[in-house]
Amino acid sequence: MPKATQYKTNSVIYFQGDVGDKIFILKAGKVLSKSNDIETKEEINELVAPGEFFGVKSALGRYPRDETALVLSDSEVLVFTVPEFEQLVLSNTRIIMKMLKVFSNQLRRMHGKVQNLIGHGTAKDAEAGLYSIGEYYFTNRQYKPAVHALTRYLTLYPSGRYAAQASDLARKAGQGVAQSDSTALFAAAGADDEPDFRPPTPAPVATPVAGPSDPSAAKGFFEAVALANQEKYLEAFKIFQKIVTTNADPEHSAKSEFEMGRCLVFLTKYDEAVKHLTALIQKYPKHPDLKDALYFIGRSYQGKNDMTWARNFFQKILNLAAEDEPVAIKTRKALKELEGAKA
Repeated sequence: MPKATQYKTNSVIYFQGDVGDKIFILKAGKVLSKSNDIETKEEINELVAPGEFFGVKSALGRYPRDETALVLSDSEVLVFTVPEFEQLVLSNTRIIMKMLKVFSNQLRRMHGKVQNLIGHGTAKDAEAGLYSIGEYYFTNRQYKPAVHALTRYLTLYPSGRYAAQASDLARKAGQGVAQSDSTALFAAAGADDEPDFRPPTPAPVATPVAGPSDPSAAKGFFEAVALANQEKYLEAFKIFQKIVTTNADPEHSAKSEFEMGRCLVFLTKYDEAVKHLTALIQKYPKHPDLKDALYFIGRSYQGKNDMTWARNFFQKILNLAAEDEPVAIKTRKALKELEGAKA
């Protein structure tokens, strides 16, 4: 059931850039939504009317809030989790129509801003405008749209005036995406030291299932495993990747996705490894190598010298695994290495 919460004047429900999975409906009082114009960076202030909802896009999309919700006078707000809000929407056609109207207006305004930035004037202005969009999203910690805009810029203007800056921001935004995904993953696993994040309701996900085995996929898989055991990780990675792309054998495809992440760790491509293994766990929450995937995410953070995140993942594995499991044994060893490095 949604929770009715009282907010005092001048309190803040959430800040721009916060990550959260709560959706709000103003029941009584005054709430101000404060954001920044994508084109001018000027502050935009919009009053939330009683009966209106806010915080929906970021909660459903699992990205940082793009506005600050400030309480102007004592207010009562209904606070929904994502599944509670979904149930409300599905049972109320009027709310669906209201959502469509609000989002349609927002998209129309956004389209106009983007057109002003990249659709008019000289090609030179379009170049600067596209880079500005990527920079705006990065500055506001909206890393996924930042990666999209900056990658688009580099595709259209590989030798452009902002190519060096765009490449650097795209790399940092990619790291931000991986970090955000890992935060969500760690919270979903039940992290006790992440109080400001609540795990979103998982979408329907696939699980590795046994099916008709493709002999060629099985043969390729074991050849790649043999190459990995010989420390020929790049060669092994390419074979695993081909098995996943072909997807002729779901069982070996799922196993190959895990092995790809393991190879990335040994190739010291830590950011790619974190992103890949995080996506694997979200796609296959019952993957037989789940705890090993968490272990290699921890190893990746250790390789990046981010010992706090490495320790968090290692501790989580020990909470999940039996004491005599091989993954628990090597995790305890990894923690000892961390403590030794700290000393």
